[in-house]
Amino acid sequence: MRNPYYQGPVSDHFDGTRFFNPGGAPPNGFRDMLRWQMSAERARWPRRLPPPRPARPQARVADLVVTMVGHATLLIQMAGMNVLTDPVWSDRASPLRFAGPRRVIDPGIRFQDLPPIDAVLLSHNHYDHLDRATLRRLAQAHDPLVITPLGNDALLRGLRVRTGDWGDAVTLGPLTVTFEPCHHWSARGTRDRSMALWAAFVVAGPAGKVLHIGDTGFDQGRPYRGLAARHGALRAAILPIGAYAPRWFMRAQHQDPDEALQGFAMSGARWGIGHHWGTFQLTDEGREAPLDALAQARAARGIAPDRFRALAPGESWAIPA
Repeated sequence: MRNPYYQGPVSDHFDGTRFFNPGGAPPNGFRDMLRWQMSAERARWPRRLPPPRPARPQARVADLVVTMVGHATLLIQMAGMNVLTDPVWSDRASPLRFAGPRRVIDPGIRFQDLPPIDAVLLSHNHYDHLDRATLRRLAQAHDPLVITPLGNDALLRGLRVRTGDWGDAVTLGPLTVTFEPCHHWSARGTRDRSMALWAAFVVAGPAGKVLHIGDTGFDQGRPYRGLAARHGALRAAILPIGAYAPRWFMRAQHQDPDEALQGFAMSGARWGIGHHWGTFQLTDEGREAPLDALAQARAARGIAPDRFRALAPGESWAIPA
């Protein structure tokens, strides 16, 4: 089968057609998907929540401020640069406008209130992370540089794009963005599974270093091993905490809040932010379940609530030095 996204040399995580997680469990197949769908006991989410009080970010920030937009979309303002992660302002995380997971809460920053956007960190091509309608709007309004793993540029014609493999780095003004491995997969349809790469990012600059992971399974801690050795002290880690139930199906692709805290500890980061919860219902757990599970896991692991916070849409955090 031909890969429509990427043609490149075989590596320790690319077999010539598909990318894979070295030593890790592969994503569940179609049979497991059917089993889940047939047996799913989904918690009931609200159809729509009252709009959050929208944040109005400053045009530029000298130090480090992170603002939650929703799901995996955050605004990182750092050393005078404005960076969005996995931007989705659309109402659905779906290839269809009339079906698929629908947003239950409005974005925490109105699109027209965005500061000048210098770059987008695009972690992988799932619809709740790569939204082409939003990326086109950003290109027209801000013309940001999209930094994304190998193969995803095939979906981003007409945008300014820099791709990279795990271990590569991109210079962004005073910042350096390094592609890091994480445990996930990719697909836009039924025939392109794992044909474009996924990645985490470490953003380094005068204000310190920030780890951002859009999606990952914990995978026995592999995404977090060696981070401190490669990058030194991390000021903050932005980690996914939602879309984890049922565990038998989701474990290989989405970490739960306790695993996120384990990864936070392994990373050596001083401060942590939880995201990927409460905007789109993708899995079985209730909307507030990640917050409850995070609180229990923090208490069990002796992590103070102010060290690792799950931000809500519209909430900003000036990360302590």
